[in-house]
Amino acid sequence: MATILAFAGSNSSTSINHKLVKYTTSLIKTHKIQLYDMTRYPFPMYSEDDEKRKGFSNSLVEFKNDIQRADALVISVNEYNGNPSGYFKNVIDWLSRLERKFLQDKTIFLMSTSGGKGGAANSLKVVKNMLPIFGADIVATFSLPSFKENFTEDGIVDKHLKDGHQKALDTFLQNLK
Repeated sequence: MATILAFAGSNSSTSINHKLVKYTTSLIKTHKIQLYDMTRYPFPMYSEDDEKRKGFSNSLVEFKNDIQRADALVISVNEYNGNPSGYFKNVIDWLSRLERKFLQDKTIFLMSTSGGKGGAANSLKVVKNMLPIFGADIVATFSLPSFKENFTEDGIVDKHLKDGHQKALDTFLQNLK
């Protein structure tokens, strides 16, 4: 049984990406899930001066340690103006300063969603290109467009999208080390 750490790239209390992560992990029955609520991690904006003056917060070190103890990650990223949120990029900046290859040998299912028809696909592409720099092995991706039309409390409602999500999830699970 693998340990899978899951989180959204958003620190919003109403994050639709967190809802997608929570739904996705609810479909995984044979592995241990550790679901992070990023609203509990208000990391300050990265600053080299702050790093020198204050060092690394305990919550950052704990988060990095949890990532490294996990066998795999499920991440869903949001999009602002065609890019990942400043919050997500900031978390990556802090983690990479703590340890450059903080995602070394981590199998990752990378997702995105938004309220628009693009499904945060631009952000997904940016992050898909970014995470391997830190050692990530992204084995599956999925983008859910028009969240409010395609997702309810029961999950993904559009059959084609639901099937695509399940196929990506199956690919991820088959690639667990």
